[in-house]
Amino acid sequence: MNIDYQRRRFLIQTATAAAALQLGGCGRGDARYQDINIQSRQPLAPNASALELIRYATLSANGHNTQPWFFDVLDNDIRILPDISRRTPVVDPDDHHLYASLGCAAENLSIAAKAWGISGEVAIKTGEQTNVIIDTTADTTASGRSAPPLFNAITQRQVTRAQYEGKPAPVDVLERLNKAANSYGVDAYMVTDNNQKEQILELVVDGNSQQMDNPAFVQELKDWVRFNASSAAETRDGLYAACSGNPESPTLIGSTLFNLFFTKDAENDKYRDHIRSSSGLMVFVANQDDPEGWINAGRAYERFALQATLDGLKNAFVNQAVEELDMRIRLQSLFNLGDRRPNFVVRFGYGDALPMSLRRAVADVVI
Repeated sequence: MNIDYQRRRFLIQTATAAAALQLGGCGRGDARYQDINIQSRQPLAPNASALELIRYATLSANGHNTQPWFFDVLDNDIRILPDISRRTPVVDPDDHHLYASLGCAAENLSIAAKAWGISGEVAIKTGEQTNVIIDTTADTTASGRSAPPLFNAITQRQVTRAQYEGKPAPVDVLERLNKAANSYGVDAYMVTDNNQKEQILELVVDGNSQQMDNPAFVQELKDWVRFNASSAAETRDGLYAACSGNPESPTLIGSTLFNLFFTKDAENDKYRDHIRSSSGLMVFVANQDDPEGWINAGRAYERFALQATLDGLKNAFVNQAVEELDMRIRLQSLFNLGDRRPNFVVRFGYGDALPMSLRRAVADVVI
């Protein structure tokens, strides 16, 4: 690891921790944060209502934890619609990540529904506003209630933005990950060779450098950072600092330190450590480049993430390689994709769990 990077990380952690102690910043023991987290992730109630199924849907992955969705409960189905007010136009100008987030939520909801003898079939409706419909009628073909294998991972899945342990995953685990990821017409390319990992790392670093040189990107990211548990509990969304292994601080101090220490070199060094310590990478490529394809990519990723959780693996996005057009074109060439769009790059490996990100109350996302 780069010594200057180590020094910067030490300085920011020491300074932030000291400021938090001196000025009364809230820590991970914040009661509201803990209560919300427990309530959001409690087991699904027997004979789950539509609202309970929606709670499980909201535990899915989504960009910047913006939770860009609405749920509409109808007689025989639940409809998931985009919440355009929560889009991130700098990092996601065409709403790719937003629609992929809907796919992640749809997959969770479908799996939870099937656990309680409900159809859970997913249909994507295109038109003026693409949305997703999950059938909530009783599954009369089921001989008995049997939870899908991935169901038990829903409350434990998280995006773990930390350095991993560097050890390889066994062949049988890799096979299960591959099977989960190659779903819904999505092709998933697994990379475990170190030379290939370095090629993708180069794209991540180059993409991150472009983003860090863009003040609008940095500001948009900062707007979604929650520097302490109290702030996270207040909004119940965004990127809680502790979820990325960063120290907490009062918001004013955290904002100032962010401006000082969130630098291109430090972030690039971080991503080098993150990718090199991972067991492998997975590149997701949907069969079409439109909201329907993006939703399917989200569904495939969510299945992959749930399977990784069951197998004791952590995962995190390194999407700088697909968010910047130049990098996306280079990634297309690397995998001989032609004009097919790579949707996500995800790293996976073994590591420690971090605090969970929070979710908004179900009442706030139902229309």
